[in-house]
Amino acid sequence: MSAVPVPVARLPHGAGLPLPDYATPDSAGMDLLAAVDGQLSLAPGERGLVPTGLAIALPAGYEAQVRPRSGLALKHGVTVLNSPGTIDADYRGEVKVILANLGNEAFTITRGMRIAQMVVSAVTQTVWREVASDADLPESRRGAGGFGSTGTKGM
Repeated sequence: MSAVPVPVARLPHGAGLPLPDYATPDSAGMDLLAAVDGQLSLAPGERGLVPTGLAIALPAGYEAQVRPRSGLALKHGVTVLNSPGTIDADYRGEVKVILANLGNEAFTITRGMRIAQMVVSAVTQTVWREVASDADLPESRRGAGGFGSTGTKGM
């Protein structure tokens, strides 16, 4: 794996919190922490925008994806809406996380809690080459088969 340098600014309400970090040497995502004052409670079915206290400057050709933490999803039914959320290379505002409580009990977010993961990845942009009709698209084994067309059983 290669390390990509990314400038990061710790905003005033993020003071004292550690920067995102990888939990293990082979982790793809780094944990994002809640930069809330006190506590933020999400009732069942409620969503909220949680600040991280960070602003970043990704290099051109990269994005950051904000994803749910599996433990929060399994144990509490808390997930990231708009997942994965994309942070574009030209965005300079605060990184914030839209959390939703899909569980049956209220969930309390406290300062410094690990609320989501962020994965930084290289991206490519598309150049469209329009064709006259869908009959002019290259054939594939799947063809126009859509939702559920590949079945439910493994090979």
